Amino acid sequence: MGRTQVKSLPGGAVDATALASRNGPEAILRRQAAREPAARTYARALPIVPVRARGLTIEGADGRRYLDCLSGAGTLALGHNHPVVLEAIRKVLDSGAPLNALDLATPAKDAFLAELYLTLPPGIAERARVRFCGPAGSEAVETAYALVRAATGRSGLLAFTGSGRGTTGMVLGGTLADTPDPRVARLPYPQDYRCPFGVGGERGADLAARWTESLLDDPGPGVPLPAGMIVEPVQSEGGVIPAPHAWLRRMRQLTADRSIPLIVDEIHTGVGRTGAFWAVEHSGVTPDVMVLSKAIGGSLPLAVVVYRDDLDIAEPGAPVGTFPGNQLAVAAGTATLAHVRENALAERAATLGQHMLGQLQELTSELACVGDVRGRGLMIGVELVDPEAEGDSVFSGAPSAVEGGVAASVMPRSGRHPLPAAPELAAAVQQECLRRGLIVGLGGRHASVVQLLPPLTLTDEQAAAVLDRLADAVRTAARCRGGGPAAAP
Repeated sequence: MGRTQVKSLPGGAVDATALASRNGPEAILRRQAAREPAARTYARALPIVPVRARGLTIEGADGRRYLDCLSGAGTLALGHNHPVVLEAIRKVLDSGAPLNALDLATPAKDAFLAELYLTLPPGIAERARVRFCGPAGSEAVETAYALVRAATGRSGLLAFTGSGRGTTGMVLGGTLADTPDPRVARLPYPQDYRCPFGVGGERGADLAARWTESLLDDPGPGVPLPAGMIVEPVQSEGGVIPAPHAWLRRMRQLTADRSIPLIVDEIHTGVGRTGAFWAVEHSGVTPDVMVLSKAIGGSLPLAVVVYRDDLDIAEPGAPVGTFPGNQLAVAAGTATLAHVRENALAERAATLGQHMLGQLQELTSELACVGDVRGRGLMIGVELVDPEAEGDSVFSGAPSAVEGGVAASVMPRSGRHPLPAAPELAAAVQQECLRRGLIVGLGGRHASVVQLLPPLTLTDEQAAAVLDRLADAVRTAARCRGGGPAAAP
């Protein structure tokens, strides 16, 4: 078989557009399957070849257009190729500034820090230091852990079930494995639909907090005082689960009382996504450490750790990595942060997100396969379930629990008994969405939650189109798999 002839640009670079038009998207996808690992995730579920994009819209090599509600897994706060981001990148390129300056001070990085400080919650902004690290969120989490470990002289980490980071293989296999006591205590994360205690609501959140407090204070088989606690204000990969405000405030209080640094993971939730500039602000909580990535780079790779200045005890010469403060990324990030702040896009996300949630929640009464719809701002999840299967074991049998010697009703605040997750149905919904020109993500513990992460620039008309296509996709997938109309109450 002869080699495919590909047009080259000056300097020997491959002309990607010419390659796409000459060979077609099918050939490109075949080459990807042959050359890239089987671990591909998005490429398997979304077999498209994007060649152009602007705002909410992606155009594939086959000429089809899609509404992108994946937004680069949340990196595109302003959507694709926003003019203010492109202009910021062009200015750096035209200036002749070095694209890699290690951790040296540069005008671009200085401007980014000035804008970042303007957006930080007041309680941490007055005493904040910012550490640039490797560009991935997992690297930022490792950096945060190393920081609190050095500051406290302790090892171990408190994390929560369903979290996307903090208990990842990278952290456990790297940073934590290098400590003499590599312990991660996994704590229950409160939620309504699948409450770990089977009650949901305020009572479920209270039980989760009591569990954490008991574990820390138990003189017997509890856990040693850890270096820190890491928590997501809204779990993303766990299935778009917002933390109850009172519970998050309680986590802040119990960590403060025990001198445990509280690390808030804002990798998915930051830069206006949830209806506040930082999701932790909804609960009025001031953390000791904030882990930031994704949207802060304006679509380019960037991650930083923001922390209280008294935790800054690293000696000069501590490892900082090779790519801290990438000049293009900090310029794009500065433009994004400023545009979100100056145009009140967080407030816009709160208003539009509430409307979209209300529209989608109507599906729970229409379709038995829609178990729950939840979210905060423009971070929305639709959980698909199997209505033909038996409910979760915690709800099986008599619908009551004993509390203080009195039988209490066991029903999540959502008002519906949780049914087993339906990952195959969720995957079918994703494919039906793609057929209708809508790109959505999947998440949750069983990959059964359809996720919407549209850009904060979403218009009312675009939101209506997204809702129509998603609802139609869910109905079609439900009919094909028998998850039709909900039973009458």
